[in-house]
Amino acid sequence: MIKVIRMCKQGRLFIISAPSGTGKTTLCNILLEQFPDIRFSISHTTREPRTGETDGVEYYFITKEAFIKGMETAAWAEWAEVHGNFYGTSSEVLNRTLGSGQDILLDIDVQGAIQILRQYPDSVTIFIMPPSSDVLKARLESRGTDTEEVIAARLINAEKEMAEKDRYRHIIVNDRLPEAAAELISIVEKYRC
Repeated sequence: MIKVIRMCKQGRLFIISAPSGTGKTTLCNILLEQFPDIRFSISHTTREPRTGETDGVEYYFITKEAFIKGMETAAWAEWAEVHGNFYGTSSEVLNRTLGSGQDILLDIDVQGAIQILRQYPDSVTIFIMPPSSDVLKARLESRGTDTEEVIAARLINAEKEMAEKDRYRHIIVNDRLPEAAAELISIVEKYRC
């Protein structure tokens, strides 16, 4: 039997966005386990690392000054200020990865997705929704990582982000993780080369 290997000249860009506490990180991890050849784009941020986070794994933690210099030199394919911190995606990494034919996954907020779509309009966009605002609040509180004020700010931001969900090609409600993960895997499979 002869195996046919399909090579892609250009990689596919997958963008996943969701409000904090929706399960986006868990779903991204499941997706990357299913498709280990998809590269995960690690964002740069000026926020402080949370307990257990490692530079170069969850994020590249940089100073505000270094981030601003990157803005001035067009180093970011997208960037945003969220909850008082800057987040950005490296243009060089995106272009190099996609140009090599490798797919790449971005876990970014709505502001970032809108910016990316200007440069990469063929991106596959997926928005993860919570089953309800009450469930989202309970998930944020159960983390035990944020103050009440931060949680309140995240809930306000979540409402704004969810109002933008129709900008995305696909919307997944993460009510039950196994079903949401299966739906996400199915969507990505459909677009892979």
